[in-house]
Amino acid sequence: MFPFSFEWVWDISHVVFMGGLWYALSILGAGMTYVIVKAAIDTMNDSGESHH
Repeated sequence: MFPFSFEWVWDISHVVFMGGLWYALSILGAGMTYVIVKAAIDTMNDSGESHH
């Protein structure tokens, strides 16, 4: 069942589950954004360290 479905009822269990889901997704999204931006900046500045 999806939130845009007519049968969806916002009781406390749905609020907690959807809140936890969006909290986890936002942490993952922020981490991925940080890593992508840092990789792009390091590539443009050519400051990446070679480990070989």
